Amino acid sequence: MRFEKWHAVGNAYLLVEQPDAGRLTPERVRRLCDVDTGIGSDGILEVTARDAGRATIRIWNPDGSTAELSGNGTRIAAAWLLRESGSSAVEIETDARIVRAVPGEAERTVRQDLGPVHVGEDEVLDVAGERVAVVPVDVGNPHAVVRRDALSRDELLHLGPALETHPRFPQRTNVQLAVAGPGNDVSVLVWERGAGETASSGSSAVAVAAAATERGWCAGRVRVTMPGGALLVTIEDGRATLEGPAEQICAGTTGL
Repeated sequence: MRFEKWHAVGNAYLLVEQPDAGRLTPERVRRLCDVDTGIGSDGILEVTARDAGRATIRIWNPDGSTAELSGNGTRIAAAWLLRESGSSAVEIETDARIVRAVPGEAERTVRQDLGPVHVGEDEVLDVAGERVAVVPVDVGNPHAVVRRDALSRDELLHLGPALETHPRFPQRTNVQLAVAGPGNDVSVLVWERGAGETASSGSSAVAVAAAATERGWCAGRVRVTMPGGALLVTIEDGRATLEGPAEQICAGTTGL
């Protein structure tokens, strides 16, 4: 199977067109994503169809489950398709929606119209022995944004898995710890559904920016900084525009 490995601010994906051996399976995905016995990745982008400037992808988590949407994953797929097709604009179709993308302002960046975002009412949940205030956000996939005064990786590792599997979220959820300020900057730690702690997440950046805009923590273009780097998000009329880098790491073949 031929693959390309890409990363988007530290969030790594394998991109493969429909493998010669047939559709990927959860077991094969887990083997490929394993950092010790496989190639190592935060997920797989399986291109199941391609026609000029449009591609359909299946997004796999490293635990073998699938995701409706990935902001970083669709940006990687868009960067790949912009290169392969020579088009000035491309469309990436996922299980949740069609993401439209064009080259960004800076080199090796992509700007995406990620579509509608819905911010729900604040909720207080019993999580891991404490009461936690959560802002639920729907970006085509589920998110739980938790505002904090300071970020703690220990708290992420404590709350992340507990919130991901909380009964409030029957399909599980992505989790973000967020610190707002100064200005329109937000600092974030990410726990991804089906992947655990990751260096960044595009849909998480959108969820946090949407919550920050809706709740008045920020206004205008929001810079979301995660351990892997920063992404720029604009929420306007309930829709999200996401801009950031996507870079190829390597390409190769594997018999896994």
